[in-house]
Amino acid sequence: QVHLVESGGGLVQAGDSLRLSCEASGGTFSRYVMGWFRQAPGKEREFVAAISWSGDTTVSADSVKGRFAISRDNAKSTVYLQMNSLKFEDTAVYYCAARAGIVLVTTTQYNYWGQGTRVTVSS
Repeated sequence: QVHLVESGGGLVQAGDSLRLSCEASGGTFSRYVMGWFRQAPGKEREFVAAISWSGDTTVSADSVKGRFAISRDNAKSTVYLQMNSLKFEDTAVYYCAARAGIVLVTTTQYNYWGQGTRVTVSS
């Protein structure tokens, strides 16, 4: 069983940057693909970015390409989401998730989820 805890959310202005962190425990972190998802008020949870167990492969949603970057530190059992040039529409609760196997982008294919961290971007 993998336990995930996100941190780093907050209230920022449009154009600012934030770095989210997600620390894992209870499993062999380096075996898992890690993903970031977000859910805005009144909307379904959506894919943001994912990274392979080695860090060699990353995938990002079109809406965040060029602004957000996912990375991981297996020695610290932590995955990061660097968010730059934040926009009002990035406002959401951000969740990290883990799965074994290959990098995938759908919520239903991730087995473990954190509780989320809220990001609010004021315009």
